[in-house]
Amino acid sequence: MIAKRCGLGEQDWIPADVDITKPSAARVYDVLLGGGHNFESDRRFAREAERIFPGIAASSRINREFLRRAVLHAMESGVRQFLDIGSGIPTVGNVHEIVHELDPSCPVVYVDYESVAVAHSRLLLDDDAHATIVQADARRPDVILGHPDTRRLLDFDQPVMLLMLALLHFIPDEDHPAELVARYRRALAPGSMLAISHAADEARPEELAQLTALFATSTNPATPRPSRWIADLFGDFEMVEPGAGFVSEWRPDERLDEDAVDSLVYGGVGVLR
Repeated sequence: MIAKRCGLGEQDWIPADVDITKPSAARVYDVLLGGGHNFESDRRFAREAERIFPGIAASSRINREFLRRAVLHAMESGVRQFLDIGSGIPTVGNVHEIVHELDPSCPVVYVDYESVAVAHSRLLLDDDAHATIVQADARRPDVILGHPDTRRLLDFDQPVMLLMLALLHFIPDEDHPAELVARYRRALAPGSMLAISHAADEARPEELAQLTALFATSTNPATPRPSRWIADLFGDFEMVEPGAGFVSEWRPDERLDEDAVDSLVYGGVGVLR
């Protein structure tokens, strides 16, 4: 755990506004990825999620692998700036770890509103001049795009990779998530890339209904949506081959378990020409 490596006890880093008795999506995702930045309420929730939707932990790991492949593709394509909205709690395989292994000078801005995610990210990034965390709600693009730390590191006149992975299903319909993504797209220069992953509603409807009901009891209710709706989020961005699909099928390599079956996470990568 980062806090322990920094010489902090659990009570030293828990933000005052965190109710550790209520599970949060960011901390549950950390559990599903095998991380250590979570509480018993999150672990109990994750166990129940796996019971009613077997494979959700595998889907979470597959989503993390998709992040790695998408970021590497962006680097290979010449993109050198990264904005990860809904970045969650830092675990192995963060964007800046992937990017800085190839080019330590590339700027990375993380955005999350969950206090534990932000606290741990700040500990992790404290000595990194080329990466930062902005605490903000994804539904406030003007705040995020205009934040001093965002503007300090990112030049929106140049290509940026925007990542919105496993985020948008936590934004309810009344907040118009498709319009929200369009607002972010309009801020990006030609050559920019957009990576999205989202829970799709086609497969295993009975189990998915139970999973959705479970998330309704957490601090972050979730709304799975049709794959066609998810694909439309890319707007006029040109889809990178093989296009939109379940992310386990997006340019898999030898590091992805060939037997992994993902019936939940749908998405892809688009580029603005």
